[in-house]
Amino acid sequence: MESLVIVGASLAGLSAARAARAQGFTGRLVIVGDDPQRPYDRPPLSKEFLAGTFQLEDLALETESEDLGAEWVLGVRAVSFDAGTRSVVLEDGRTLHADGLVIATGASPRSLPQVAGLDNVVTLRTLEDARKLRDLIGRGGHLVVIGAGFIGAEVASTAHKLGLEVKVLEKASTPLCGPLGAQLGAVVAGLHAQAGVELLCGADIEDFDVSDGSVTAVRLAGGRVLPTDVLLVGIGAVPNTSWLEGSGIELGNGVLCDEVGRTNVPGVVAVGDCAAWMDPVSGRHHRVEHWTGAAERPAVAVGALLGTDLAVLPAVKPAYFWSNQYGTRLQFVGDAGAGDRVVYEQGGPDEDSFLAVYYAGEEPVAVLGWNQAKQFLRWRKTLEKLAAARTAAAGLAAAAAQTAAPASA
Repeated sequence: MESLVIVGASLAGLSAARAARAQGFTGRLVIVGDDPQRPYDRPPLSKEFLAGTFQLEDLALETESEDLGAEWVLGVRAVSFDAGTRSVVLEDGRTLHADGLVIATGASPRSLPQVAGLDNVVTLRTLEDARKLRDLIGRGGHLVVIGAGFIGAEVASTAHKLGLEVKVLEKASTPLCGPLGAQLGAVVAGLHAQAGVELLCGADIEDFDVSDGSVTAVRLAGGRVLPTDVLLVGIGAVPNTSWLEGSGIELGNGVLCDEVGRTNVPGVVAVGDCAAWMDPVSGRHHRVEHWTGAAERPAVAVGALLGTDLAVLPAVKPAYFWSNQYGTRLQFVGDAGAGDRVVYEQGGPDEDSFLAVYYAGEEPVAVLGWNQAKQFLRWRKTLEKLAAARTAAAGLAAAAAQTAAPASA
């Protein structure tokens, strides 16, 4: 392989570039990104950067001495890929030849068409978004957050600490119902209440009041009106895959990959928020939209792309994320959806610190730590070992089934 093109210049793309060099790739390395900035860390955008305690230099992901020998093409989108000619076409008309392609284009926030583009409405994904939100919040007043997921909750927490009057609207019955389940999502709801931030779950938005290009109020079904000076929309994200339509690469809820990131097109892998890797245990494709996945999984995918012996590469770990809200640190690992019950191994839901384990039968499948860094780390390592064993067992079962299958006539 003489040329490797990485489309996406955030954490996943940078991690892929580092992995390629670390695994011995010495050819031409091109990194394409639609953001004009060099790679920066996104988690602080809703916390330290928004609060003003971090500046741009604090977000940098590259070290001062780092030199990947890469060609950086920033501020330009990729618009198509031709698998036959191995060509990536950019929006400015340039074409890049790619013996190998790493897709790391991430995801884009969902918007609300009724208010998209208005002056005081923000979705938070990029540094530009964060700068706009920081400026708006710096003026004080009322903030309405639509969506009580990670970004919504962290922005609400930061803005409340800065003195704004904050209200959070959530369509589901609890915050973080998807990743944590309803039982522990309800516990997380208490964080907002304890801080004095009103959380309205099951909220149905009827309309918005708009004046002079800005939203002035959110109208709820039932007649309640919430005045606002700033509106944050945090209702999830969609994978950036439209540029791959017609390329022959299989798409679904993201770029569909096998268990090590390979797509159905030889020489093409996908990593980060846009990549839906196969889980060999559940038999389903799954996107992992968290920092750790973007940092760790590219080494596996690049190894598969370069033909590295997969046995020497790091194992694919269970999904892990953390969130800081109202002075509380939440850490989670595993798959809450696979569990059938929750057991508090340390503390309880009414305490400032607890550790809750999700079980499927007698086997732990996920853990939530609430200000429990030490105990959580021990359980995280346990789940990683169990996940590796389940993955190995699933691989052996699949191999046995293939061996036992009768040959076709």
